[in-house]
Amino acid sequence: MEYKTIEYEELAIRVRLSVFDGKGAGEYHAIVENRNNALDAETQYRHIAQALSAVQSALPANAVPVLKRYFVSDAVNHASLLPKGENVAISIVQQPPLNGSKVSVWAYWACDVIIRPNGENAVIAERPAYKHLFNMQLHSRNVDEFAQTEEIFQTYGKELAGCRLSLKDNAVRTWIYVRDVDTRYAGMVEARRLYFRRQGLTEHTHYLASTGIEGKYLYPETTVFADVYAVAGIVPEQISYLKGATHLSPTHRYGVTFERATAVDYGDRRHVFVSGTASIDNRGEIVFPLNIGKQTERTLENIGVLLAEGGCSMNDIAQLIVYLRDTADYHRVSTCLSTHYSGIPAAIIWAPVCRPGWLVEIECIAVKTAENRDFAAF
Repeated sequence: MEYKTIEYEELAIRVRLSVFDGKGAGEYHAIVENRNNALDAETQYRHIAQALSAVQSALPANAVPVLKRYFVSDAVNHASLLPKGENVAISIVQQPPLNGSKVSVWAYWACDVIIRPNGENAVIAERPAYKHLFNMQLHSRNVDEFAQTEEIFQTYGKELAGCRLSLKDNAVRTWIYVRDVDTRYAGMVEARRLYFRRQGLTEHTHYLASTGIEGKYLYPETTVFADVYAVAGIVPEQISYLKGATHLSPTHRYGVTFERATAVDYGDRRHVFVSGTASIDNRGEIVFPLNIGKQTERTLENIGVLLAEGGCSMNDIAQLIVYLRDTADYHRVSTCLSTHYSGIPAAIIWAPVCRPGWLVEIECIAVKTAENRDFAAF
């Protein structure tokens, strides 16, 4: 993976960019951050948009924007500032950037894809052999977090069925956001478990890579919402589920239903989606309570183990999202990342983890060249 840092001084914007120069189909991930916290929200969003346009101009002509996730300090009031009319998967989640700005963005481009709308907040990124489905902002206004989770997955399952796909065979990655995660997480977990079981996803088959984390949506009554990524055209042999058994316990041992990481093989590369990972051991216990420095180190060690199991290393990471419970830990964690992983595009945001004792959670995506002659190229 090649890393670049671009400073747009006139905009007070920093862009960290990862470049995977795949044969015929490059991929690019960027974390875009405001550097002047004194600017008002409208100006910060405008500068973000200008920086993204500048990055687009610097990428190869065949690089197509696929996804933009906005980490914001005030989703209700910022929704009107999002770009309009773009043919791209857009997500907004109230998880304030911990550098003190109002908005940061994770953006993803892929070369030679055709983007087609696929309903509200959903797109299909088409390549010759595969279709990559991004369904963003799946939400409900039902009575509580259990009912909302159930409705979200039922609606998504019907959308997949309409494309002749299924959750079990085609979904790869979920991001599930829970308002007031300390009190509402259990309801989401139970509804997800029951729906997954009905769809044939159990500890004896497989789950999905996932992050379940604090996050607020545009509507105050929405306590759960989700982004989901699926792929049409893959077969079971292309997917493997990474356990990290020396360092991490199976998730079902403490009642949750997600994979530690999922790898997807194509003819020319491997994608590894590492779920939200914390300072945990192979008994499911929290390691280094109350110590943010040691928890961060252990979390990164766990991620390294998962990546190694998938034939990757930290040098293959395309992006990192870091979630912190305590805003006071920002500088400690930021210093750790800048010291040891300075090139990797990383967003550090405020979002309490599902278990209060976990002070930090980190997720990532890795991409590595691989030759798999049994499969079509990405």
